[in-house]
Amino acid sequence: MNDHALAAMLAEQAGQLLLSIRDLGGDEGDRRSNEFLLAALAEHRPADSVLSEESVDNLARLASDRVWIIDPLDGTREYGEPPRDDWAVHVALTVAGVPVAGAVALPGRNMVLNTGAPASLAPTHHGPPRMVVSRTRPPACTDQLVESLGATIVRMGSAGAKAMAVVLGDADVYAHSGGQYEWDSCAPVAVAAAAGLHVSRLDGSPLVYNQPDPYMPDLLICRVELVNAVLTALRIGP
Repeated sequence: MNDHALAAMLAEQAGQLLLSIRDLGGDEGDRRSNEFLLAALAEHRPADSVLSEESVDNLARLASDRVWIIDPLDGTREYGEPPRDDWAVHVALTVAGVPVAGAVALPGRNMVLNTGAPASLAPTHHGPPRMVVSRTRPPACTDQLVESLGATIVRMGSAGAKAMAVVLGDADVYAHSGGQYEWDSCAPVAVAAAAGLHVSRLDGSPLVYNQPDPYMPDLLICRVELVNAVLTALRIGP
């Protein structure tokens, strides 16, 4: 099984596990999904390293070319509020810091988006750009982009759900500032890039993973026709 298929299979299976134990709450979901993914990766890719939100970071990963970066349950709050479906499972593989394979499961929607079968982007949206933001903590760049682009706001839960909203054509821009971690964005970035979307830091520079500190300050996922306008609006673009 290749890396694309493995990422998709594991994200789907972890999602099904989470659905089956949802009544136990988010903490238990985080724990059991993490245990499942770690065991599965140890079985299928024993020579690879893993960086997980739910495990103690083993810095031996820095010496490894192949590192799986996983978020066993992205959107714990939304998971704990049935029937919300804006939560996800992230499974991605990086090689030399670059996401090369990944999958984002949206179990509440019975969907798995992955790099092995990239999604076809919807036609260009006619009208104000739709910007997807956190339903509880909109990033600092939101007001600036709304004012500059005339964007409308779409509120949603997990980072994976927000990124996939752009992939699925329910939004046009996902711009985040104020900090995330590598597991929040790695799989969504892999899936979005495979579908043909622009992915970068907010200054347009590349996203580099498997760093000593997994904190990642900002992120931009958007349709390519909006890249220049978004970066210019942030006053850090070309």
